[in-house]
Amino acid sequence: MKHTIFIVEDDSSIRDLYDMAFDNNDFACQCFVCAEDMFESLKITVPDLIILDLMLPGMDGITALKKIKDDDNTKDVPIIIASAKGDEESKVRGLDLGADDYIAKPFGMLELIARVKANLRKVSLRKNDDKVIKSGEIVINDAEHVVTVNGHPVTITLKEYNLLKLLINKIDVVIPREVFLKDVWGYDYVGETRTLDMHIKSLRAKLGAYTDVPYIKTIRGVGYKFSSDPLNEK
Repeated sequence: MKHTIFIVEDDSSIRDLYDMAFDNNDFACQCFVCAEDMFESLKITVPDLIILDLMLPGMDGITALKKIKDDDNTKDVPIIIASAKGDEESKVRGLDLGADDYIAKPFGMLELIARVKANLRKVSLRKNDDKVIKSGEIVINDAEHVVTVNGHPVTITLKEYNLLKLLINKIDVVIPREVFLKDVWGYDYVGETRTLDMHIKSLRAKLGAYTDVPYIKTIRGVGYKFSSDPLNEK
């Protein structure tokens, strides 16, 4: 799938260069004369990256940058400022306000493409990191739906997987039994609460095949918790 790049540039000759360069490198490029037009398109499509000029008709680039970063839907989109303002103060200001990169005009299109690819790689790495949950010897790779303990893959059921995710995402927090039943079995669950205990027992046994550390703690009369330091708890 092609990456979508939004470009805000009021110079038509530079827009033509952008179109040619990104098309030749298999990107889907949308160019805008002003920031206002870009924000209209952002209501429909969130791009993979934005290239933003600073000196624009109407809303200036700095104001546009702040608006992008203040919106929950677009705050994580990487932004490269491409501006004739090449002084250090302008660069520092843009980067401090949340731009991911800054390139001063005139620049070569090959350099710009290289910077675009580098910033997209950073986003990809961040997304992959977000899908890996780790505590102690236990690692959940949510992208691949795999659990490992001390590097050993552990085969668990879907319910056990969801229980472990809930526990490890709320590390050191006591989770009441009702929360487990609601989040893992659903709001309409009407079976015995002993079902939860049986699944926790099975999960402990499977994790225990590769570790002696008792990560899952029973909190009598309340529920369970996943301990970050189970061997040193009082």
